Amino acid sequence: MAASQHTSSTSGKAKKRIEELRKQIDHHNYLYYALDAPEIPDAEYDRLLRELQDLEQQYPELVTPDSPTQRVGAAPLKTFSEVRHELPMLSLNNAFSDEEVYDFDRRVRERLGVENVEYHAEPKLDGLAISLLYERGRLVRGATRGDGSRGEDVTQNVRTIGAIPLKLHGSGFPALLEVRGEVFMTKEGFQQLNSLQESQGLKPFANPRNAAAGSLRQLDPRITAQRPLTIYCYGTGIVKDGKLPDRHSMIMQKLRNWGLRISPKAKLVKGAEGCLEYYRQMATERNQLPYEIDGVVYKVDKIAWQEQLGQISRAPRWALAHKFPAQEEITRLLDVEWQVGRTGALTPVARLEPVSVGGVTVSNATLHNQDEIERKDIRIGDTVIIRRAGDVIPEVVSVVESRRPTDARRPQLPTHCPVCGSDVVRLPGEKVARCSGGLYCPAQRREAIKHFASRRAMDIEGLGDKLVEQLDEKGLIRDVADLYYLRQEQLETLERMGKKSAQNLLAALEKSKKTTLARFIFALGIRQVGEATARELASYFGSLERIMTASREQLQQVPDIGAVVAESIYIFFREKHNREVVDKLIAAGIHWPTTTNRNSGPLPLAGKTFVLTGTLESMSRNEAKEKLQALGAKVTGSVSKKTGYVVAGAEPGSKYERALQLGVPILDEPSFLELIG
Repeated sequence: MAASQHTSSTSGKAKKRIEELRKQIDHHNYLYYALDAPEIPDAEYDRLLRELQDLEQQYPELVTPDSPTQRVGAAPLKTFSEVRHELPMLSLNNAFSDEEVYDFDRRVRERLGVENVEYHAEPKLDGLAISLLYERGRLVRGATRGDGSRGEDVTQNVRTIGAIPLKLHGSGFPALLEVRGEVFMTKEGFQQLNSLQESQGLKPFANPRNAAAGSLRQLDPRITAQRPLTIYCYGTGIVKDGKLPDRHSMIMQKLRNWGLRISPKAKLVKGAEGCLEYYRQMATERNQLPYEIDGVVYKVDKIAWQEQLGQISRAPRWALAHKFPAQEEITRLLDVEWQVGRTGALTPVARLEPVSVGGVTVSNATLHNQDEIERKDIRIGDTVIIRRAGDVIPEVVSVVESRRPTDARRPQLPTHCPVCGSDVVRLPGEKVARCSGGLYCPAQRREAIKHFASRRAMDIEGLGDKLVEQLDEKGLIRDVADLYYLRQEQLETLERMGKKSAQNLLAALEKSKKTTLARFIFALGIRQVGEATARELASYFGSLERIMTASREQLQQVPDIGAVVAESIYIFFREKHNREVVDKLIAAGIHWPTTTNRNSGPLPLAGKTFVLTGTLESMSRNEAKEKLQALGAKVTGSVSKKTGYVVAGAEPGSKYERALQLGVPILDEPSFLELIG
C-alpha cells in the first residue's frame, strides 16, 4: 500500500511539473511568435523542452495531443484526405494601376452610401493559403485552400510549424474558430533549404513559394518539420459559439493576443489615397523585407460593411489585391556570352529578346556559372523564365521545355579567355572557371596592378587606386611590368600629377625593385597564394626559376601546399603570357638577395622562435620579420617559455619585461644584425 501511495505521489508531482512546463513553453512560444519579443535565450527554451520530453517519456500516460512535444511523430500518410470548406476561401480581384484602386474605392463608397472608408492594408505574401480550425482553443485541423471549396487535410504537417499554436493563448475565443493565413518561407530560410538540397544532390526549389507549397504538402510530416516554414494570419472563417470584434483590424489584434502571428506591417489607411500611399511605401521596402511579397491587400475594415457589400462570383466586393509589377516574365534566349571579371572569373551572360520585367526592359541576365547552365539544362534558342527583384541583376530561373526548338544548342565553356586568349582553367572543387592570364589579361589588369603595388607586396608608395585607373584609361600600362617603364613626361600628363609627384612615384618604383623573393611571389597575385604560402615557396625552392619550373608533385612537397594550391601555381607559370610579364619585370631590374633553398640543407634559424619589440633604426619591424623568416625562423607576437629570442629596439614594451621575467635571451639591434648577417 505504501509503495502504491509513493508511486501515486511521484506521478502527481510529475503531472504538476509537466503542466508547469507546458504553460511556460506556451508562454514563450507566444512571446516569440506572436509578439516577436522573446524574453529567454534559445538555450533556456531548449532546456525546458528537453525536461518536458524526458518527463513525458517517463510518464507516457500523461502525454496529450496539444503538448509542445507532439509537433512531429505521426506516421507518413499514403494520401491526403479531402476537406470541404464550410465557408469558401475566396480569391481576390486584382488591381495593377492607381486608376483601378480609385475605381474600387469609388464603387465601395457608392454601394455603402458613405463619403469615406477606412481600409485595413497589409502586404500580400507569396506563399500558400491555409485554414486552421480550433475547437475550444485546440488545433484540430489544418487544410489547404485548394480550389476554394475543397482543400487537402494537412493537419499533421501544420502541427510541425512552430509559429502555429497547438493551443490558443489566453481566453475569450469562440468554441469553434477558423483562422486563415499564409504559410511561407523567409528568404534566408529558402536559401538555407536550397543549399541543403544541393549538398544532398537534390534539385533546388525555384522560389520561396514553391518551396513552401512543396514542404507543406509532404506526405511525411517529418520532412515538413525540417523545413523553415512560418505563417502570418490574415482573417477568419467559420466562427461558432462566440463573438469577434466588429472591425477587421480589431479581429487581427485578437488573433495576436491568442498567440497567432499577424503581419507587423499591417496598417489602417483612409480612402484611395491612403491605400496608394501604403502601396508605394511597401514597394520601397519590398526588397528589404525578410520574405517575398507580390503586392498589398486592402480590406474594408468594418465587418458590417463587408457583409453589406457581399461578393460576386468567387471574390468579395470589400477586398482588393493591388499587385506589384511582375518580377518574372517569359522570353527567348538568343545567345550566351562570357564576361571576364576583375579576378579572372568567367561568368555566362544570357542575351535575351528584350522583355519588360518589373517595369524595366531586360535584355541581359546572369546564368551564374557552367554548373547552373547544366543543372537547369539551358540551351541557346530556349524559351526561358526571367526573374528580376529590385536592383538585383536579372537571372534565368528556368526553361519552358515544351517550347524548345529542335535546333537548340548547349552553351560551351570557352577553352581560352575571350578577352586575352589565355587558357581557361577550373580548379578541382571550384564552380567558377577562370582566365589563367592574371598578369596579362586586360579584364584583370587594374586589380593585378593594385595588388602588385600594395604595401605587403611590392610596396610602391604613392601608387593608389585612382592613379592605377588613370594609367589604365590613358593606355600607359598593359601589364604590371609596364610600371617600371613609365617616363616622367607621361606621368605629368595625368590629373593631380605634377613634376614633383611624378618624380616621387618614379623614386618609389625604383626603390621597390629591391625586394625579397617571397614578396615578389606574393605580388604576382597567384590564386590561393597568400603571404605565408609565398614565404614557404621562397624558403623551400630558394629561387624563382626553381619555383616556375617545379612540377605539381614537387610543389606539393612544400609544407601546407596541397593539390589545389599546387595546381594553381603550376597553371600560373605554365601560361606563357604570365611568364612573359615575369621576364619583363626581372629585365626592369627587380631583384632580391640570393637565399639557400631548404632542400639543400637546414636554414640557419630553422626551429627558432623570435618576438620583436620596440623600434629598430636600421629597418622596419616588418622588414626584420621577413629577414628572420627567410632564415627559417618563426616570428610570433607574444613571449612564452618556448620563445628563443626577443629582439628589442628603442623603447621596448611589455614583451621586454615578460622576457626578463621568463629568462628569455634578449638581443639588442647590433646583436640582431650580427645574427642575421
